[in-house]
Amino acid sequence: MNRRAFVTTLAALPVLAAPSVGLTQAAKAPATAPEAPKWPIAPQFYPTEVRVRKDLAVGSLIIVSDKFFLYHIVAPGRAMRYGVAVGKGELKFRGQAVVGRKVEWPSWKPTPEMVQRSPEHYARYAENGMPGGPKNPLGARAMYLYQNGHDTAIRIHGTTEPSSIGHAVSNGCLRMVNDHVIALYDQIELGTPVTVY
Repeated sequence: MNRRAFVTTLAALPVLAAPSVGLTQAAKAPATAPEAPKWPIAPQFYPTEVRVRKDLAVGSLIIVSDKFFLYHIVAPGRAMRYGVAVGKGELKFRGQAVVGRKVEWPSWKPTPEMVQRSPEHYARYAENGMPGGPKNPLGARAMYLYQNGHDTAIRIHGTTEPSSIGHAVSNGCLRMVNDHVIALYDQIELGTPVTVY
């Protein structure tokens, strides 16, 4: 399916939490839901259950980059939608991949391309990287995207900058609030298909 058809289909379906609102618009939390934590992100990027096409593969992940949403298909016709930050400009990742590796509190090392683009930010980490922990830019969890058995260097990961959610700011990776990436990580298996539009 091409991106336009997918986005059109998503936009035409109602949100479970607020039936009059399209999937690509902000949704109000259900009246019966407990009060959501106040993350430093816009409310439309809070986890929200939404309706999607029933033929989307259960368990798969779909990211619509220009809307800053990640959809985890949890049942036929149902998905949990999360806000994400995506790659800036020409660094946006597009295509299909699978989750080839999962790591709790991952270590991080910038790619040679990142060091070349911005040595003032990354050169000091080029040799040894940074161990996992609360100050690590990959946050609490990382899911490593692979294509044809090879690491793409793209991750779905947490962040030390939750206010970046809803913006195109990364070096290509897909950032999530740490609470959200932990919840997603716990449900995702190795081999999970991922499509990024």
